[in-house]
Amino acid sequence: MDLNTILSQLETADEEEIEKFLRQYIRENSHTFSFDQKEESLRSKLCQSVLSVLGRRVKPSCQKTCLETLRILSRDKRVLAPVATREGMLILGGMARLNAGEEGDDNQNISQEDTQSEEEERVVVVEALKCLCNVVYNSPAAQQVSVDVQLVHGLCATLRTARTWHHEVGLFTLRLLFLVSALRPDVRGVLRREWHAVRLLTEVLEHTLDVSWVGPYEAARPDPQALPMPAEDNERAMEALKALFNLTLSDTGGEEDDHHFRLIAAILRHSLMLKTETEEKTEEAHSHAINLLNNLPVSCLDVLIDVPVQGGLEIYGGKNMDAVQMLIDFMEKRMDKQGSNYKEGLTPVLSLLTEGSRQHREIRRYIKAQVLPPLKDVKIRPEIGTTTRNKLVRLMTHVDMGVKQTAAEFLFVLCKESVDNLLKYTGYGNAAGLLVARGLLAGGRGETQYSEDENSDTDEYKSAKPFINPITGHVEEPMPNPIEEMTEEQKEYEAQKLVNMFDKLSRQNVIRPMGVRPDGTLAPLEETLCDPPEDSGSDSD
Repeated sequence: MDLNTILSQLETADEEEIEKFLRQYIRENSHTFSFDQKEESLRSKLCQSVLSVLGRRVKPSCQKTCLETLRILSRDKRVLAPVATREGMLILGGMARLNAGEEGDDNQNISQEDTQSEEEERVVVVEALKCLCNVVYNSPAAQQVSVDVQLVHGLCATLRTARTWHHEVGLFTLRLLFLVSALRPDVRGVLRREWHAVRLLTEVLEHTLDVSWVGPYEAARPDPQALPMPAEDNERAMEALKALFNLTLSDTGGEEDDHHFRLIAAILRHSLMLKTETEEKTEEAHSHAINLLNNLPVSCLDVLIDVPVQGGLEIYGGKNMDAVQMLIDFMEKRMDKQGSNYKEGLTPVLSLLTEGSRQHREIRRYIKAQVLPPLKDVKIRPEIGTTTRNKLVRLMTHVDMGVKQTAAEFLFVLCKESVDNLLKYTGYGNAAGLLVARGLLAGGRGETQYSEDENSDTDEYKSAKPFINPITGHVEEPMPNPIEEMTEEQKEYEAQKLVNMFDKLSRQNVIRPMGVRPDGTLAPLEETLCDPPEDSGSDSD
């Protein structure tokens, strides 16, 4: 239907006619996401007209139709000026029941009329929340207005009713809070300090996941025979996890203390033990839980393994490694996923396992037993094969610097930050990037203090060790000597030829000769040759 026709009719039509024209527009554009730029001004006027209708006392069915129209229009960020105003946001906020702290006239909260049924009101509230999600996402101006009218106050007030809300009301309330906290970092501190959003979201998560406590930071083990977590509950839980992730990204001076972060860690442990209706959704939920665990103080990660009621493994000091095993399984799935974005999909779980291993001895020991078992077959290069170790070593030379560094750091920590131990599992060539970055080319250890090394070398490794190429990390087949049958003159000719090639590359700055300083860092060769040797204390001639 022509937009000019709709606009002209909206000025004089009654409610029934308005619904009729707008429903026609909805039918024609419900699946439209790319709009004609020539009609930009007309769509902007339609936004204004629909808001004007919503500002009047119209029945719920007309409100719903207007909001559906506005939701379609809000997909185009270029026409949102009429909505991204104080008046527009208050109208939408009122219909979404979010203007709890705002003094407004009766027209701005029509959805609360006594004659409106609960079901009709719910439909209107959901449509208004959907509109707000689109508008806030697509309009920086609307983001600012939402802060000015304290939309987050209404959102946090709605969180307090989480035990009674309808699924879609909860879902889009949480999604709107996620969007505001993602797009306006300056609001995160206010949400934490003034509106206690972290505590409220934690309560929402606890209720949604149906957590039953059996200890201070221990949830009851999920019944393995129980049905998978309902899809709707999982959707709301993921939105809550995403919002909590935004709010805990940095220390913005909230009210949370060590107790509260440990409580969150315990809830996240419980979430890692749950399964949803599909494997894909389970993996997605676990991904959000892992992202949030990365934001918590590393000292709280002992909650993942310290569950006295459930008990644990005697070999690991009685600690329970079920959650750690879930993290390892998740890591392996992400490494095996073809065409996946390793930076977003894999590095968070690698970082979490790295920090957990660095701070908690039992976690490191358990993961090392899974990832770096004692070496037996050293005839194959460490990056070749299908084991977890092989896959991680391959990542040490990944094209993405973040992925490469995270994988290398993980293996380094599993080796107690010992260069010798790392090279045993990876070879010098794969580890060179990490060693350069750490200034450990000359060997040694990292800064973290670990317990004494245990000798885990197998007899097979000990017998093969003298024959292992330290660069490639495996025993190589004997190669024929290319200069064995050359005369002395031929050898001298080939050597001079090689010198000339290196000289040419050096003069053209294609390569630069480097040396290693006494502190293990790289430097231009001329600098390392000029560095005075350390006084050895020897008085020999």
